[in-house]
Amino acid sequence: MAYKALYTEAPQELWLPGNSACQGCGSTLALRWVLKALGKKTVIVAPASCANVYVGWWPRSSAGVPYFDMAFAAGGSAASGIAAALDYLNRKDITVVTWAGDGGTSDIGIQALSGAAERGTNFIYICYDNEAYMNTGTQRSSSTPFGAWTTTTPFGKKQQKKNVPMIMAAHDIPYVATATPSYAKDLYEKVKKAKDIEGTKYIHILAPCPPGWRFDTESTVEIGKLAVETGMWVLYEIENGDFKLSSSSKRLLDPSKRKPIQEYIRLQGRFKDVKDEEIQELQRGIDKQWEKYKKLEEGCATF
Repeated sequence: MAYKALYTEAPQELWLPGNSACQGCGSTLALRWVLKALGKKTVIVAPASCANVYVGWWPRSSAGVPYFDMAFAAGGSAASGIAAALDYLNRKDITVVTWAGDGGTSDIGIQALSGAAERGTNFIYICYDNEAYMNTGTQRSSSTPFGAWTTTTPFGKKQQKKNVPMIMAAHDIPYVATATPSYAKDLYEKVKKAKDIEGTKYIHILAPCPPGWRFDTESTVEIGKLAVETGMWVLYEIENGDFKLSSSSKRLLDPSKRKPIQEYIRLQGRFKDVKDEEIQELQRGIDKQWEKYKKLEEGCATF
């Protein structure tokens, strides 16, 4: 019933079928709901990523809004220029969005993003995080989780995943949130909220990737749900410095309510060679983050 009501509220489709994304692409599933939340008066800047490919070529683009392909490092700066031009024209009705992968966010594009946040640019920066450089052959990024196989970590990544949402929270911007298309209503409502907030807003979306993560294409939504249910991915909002766990994650403050992470990783070929001690190390990293989230939820910690 919740999804029926959501479709009734947002029937317009601004991400069109027939695009060239891989089957089961979590990124395009997320983008569909993002555009439903934002509406037609939206401008998208997409730094180098899968998003430059699956959008297609004009005049047969799959995006029903203006969509600018951009250099890898320039997502934040290009959006800043567009936002400044719209401000000069007094076009307050248009939302500027950067739609970037984890490589173009946590690595190559983080300086432009940080600069835009420091200036208070009025835009929404959205990272769709498929946890590697998928468009160029599945190389590791700083967002790749510990133990995961990529072409540049053939024996598994040896570092924990970078926590970019918390880095952005430290910029003291008005809104930071995490999401995943597996919880479409949560994603839709967070984007809709961000649209109405002045200043820099940052949303980090976990976007399961069937070819890169090595799982069956029909399992995208299930994988995203398991990421949340195991505590591997935590849903929350930070509004004007106030941290709040989303309902699907808040109940998992009790570790006994989390599913074992093995239920999540065993469905993905990128973890097929992970050893027991590496699973334990991955779990330690997750538990450490949850301890911080618990303190933030209780108001006992700051960013």
